[in-house]
Amino acid sequence: MPVPLRDSAVPKHEQLRAILLQKCTRELQPGDLMTSERNLMQDYGVSRITVREAIGQLVNEGYLVRVRGKGTFVAHRQMQSRLHLASFSEEMRAQGHEPTTLVLAAERAPAPEPTLRALGLPGGSSAFHVRRLRLADGDPVSVDDGWFHPELLPDLIEHDLTGSLYQLTAQRYGRVIERAEQTVDAQAADPGVAELLDIRKGAPVLHFDRISFSGDHAVEHTESWYRSDRYRLQMEVGRRS
Repeated sequence: MPVPLRDSAVPKHEQLRAILLQKCTRELQPGDLMTSERNLMQDYGVSRITVREAIGQLVNEGYLVRVRGKGTFVAHRQMQSRLHLASFSEEMRAQGHEPTTLVLAAERAPAPEPTLRALGLPGGSSAFHVRRLRLADGDPVSVDDGWFHPELLPDLIEHDLTGSLYQLTAQRYGRVIERAEQTVDAQAADPGVAELLDIRKGAPVLHFDRISFSGDHAVEHTESWYRSDRYRLQMEVGRRS
């Protein structure tokens, strides 16, 4: 049962923050509703200013999220990329998440102009098109829309596409993905992406445009849209010599 906070060398908002942090990380699950401000005031004998300061710190730190008109909820733990060359499955498992994949489309179709240029295919060529929804612990994280070189990866879509395609290209075709050219920008989610990622239309997403190479050959051109509230980039920068 909650006990009113006492005056001490530790400010009350810091005491309350520690209590709420334990609730977030040990007692509640992502998406659970946090105790209301009014109840926190009553339970711990503190002012509204103290409650809002403690909650505000946890919101800024990514442990809680406020939803207007609904309350404050435990945030989903963010996934993180260090901008190194790894598959989604490898990244998620390395962070303790269980990755799963839903294949939305697997076909050979006329490739769009940017893909023709990226893969070095002549005008009017077709390529393998694979569209997938990637999830971590059952929650949607990204939509991947990929095009693959049909001559370098023959019969690609006849194989299991729910795992790492990088492992598949290496093990089945001997095409190890060694490097990639990638750009990242912020976009507003279109209706299709928003529905798949379970976010509102126009919500901010991270957009990746990647060309992957095996040796000197471009084998993949993929666009991906990531939930910006569940995925972040980490990088190390240094001065160019």
